[in-house]
Amino acid sequence: MNPESPAPLIFDAHLDLAMNALEWNRDLTRPLAEIRATEQGKTDKPDRGNGTVSLPEMRRGGISLCVATQIARTEHNAYSPVFGWRSPAQAWAQTQGQLAWYRAMEETGEMVNIRDAAGLAAHLALWQSAANATPASPLPVGYILSLEGADSLLTLNHLERAWTNGLRAVGPAHYGPGIYANGTDATGGFNPRGRDLLREMGRLGIILDVTHLCDDCFWEALDLFAGPLWASHQNCRALVPHHRQFSDEQLRALIARGAVIGTALDAWMLVPGWIRGRTTPESAALKLDHVVNHIDHVCQLAGNALHAGFGSDLDGAFGREQTPQGLDTIADLAKIPALLAQRGYSPADLAAISHQNFLGFLQRAWSAK
Repeated sequence: MNPESPAPLIFDAHLDLAMNALEWNRDLTRPLAEIRATEQGKTDKPDRGNGTVSLPEMRRGGISLCVATQIARTEHNAYSPVFGWRSPAQAWAQTQGQLAWYRAMEETGEMVNIRDAAGLAAHLALWQSAANATPASPLPVGYILSLEGADSLLTLNHLERAWTNGLRAVGPAHYGPGIYANGTDATGGFNPRGRDLLREMGRLGIILDVTHLCDDCFWEALDLFAGPLWASHQNCRALVPHHRQFSDEQLRALIARGAVIGTALDAWMLVPGWIRGRTTPESAALKLDHVVNHIDHVCQLAGNALHAGFGSDLDGAFGREQTPQGLDTIADLAKIPALLAQRGYSPADLAAISHQNFLGFLQRAWSAK
């Protein structure tokens, strides 16, 4: 088996691949060691030289499928812990550049856009045969296109245009107040434009990603939106008491709706008391077991392993300096099933958490449309 043949299948429900390619200027087709080497001595981004994601590493770890984002928020009321563009038009243009990068990856055979159940089945069949991969022609990484924060949508016509271009999931807000909804660190429900957005998403069959919605918007979304919804990269407030995480009540509501919750690997979401730029994985004794804690908490609330998955958010503006010890690259996600097995999870449970839960969700969502 060549180095880029598939390992056991993993589905990662949240990766900012195009953001890394365009804003971090990373050639994700190259070996990760090479990407890190090109960044030595640079200080313009907090994670320079510490990136964990590349397409070769995804293949090495068996991460054959992911939810890959377009992301371009706008600035609101001088609120800017995360970079934002000055206008929705600029944000829209940025997402179109990101879309162009994904298309370039498709044209070179590095990636393939998964838009429907038939495409999903074809991609899985391809990856199930290692004979299709050679060192000169590796297997493409499949991606479902998602929009993280809807600020870039100038009108609802732009949403339909995006759907035509392959968009299949939308998170209405990111950080702070947004054009359509309120996100992390903000309060308040959906405004009229946001309610119209949810209706149009329902009409088009777009998945609602409730990640980053503030509590007010979260509960309102569950009332307003009858379509499929998930939390692509979300951890547990019972373990890390911050409103970025979801409470047990919220997690139970998602479970009741048939959602899947992808556990994120950003350190401050895994252990309480993390101080950005000061705390380190070593000082916090942060290990992959803490990831398992959040997965296990979701499973205990559900009473089964059918609603938990991976939504790593790796290289979402952080790198090894803010990930658990034991994770050097995204390929190390493959270590997590063994840790779950040590806690009594069965092989069927491990397959469900690693990939089947999100795959089944997509199959149901797309078959119903």
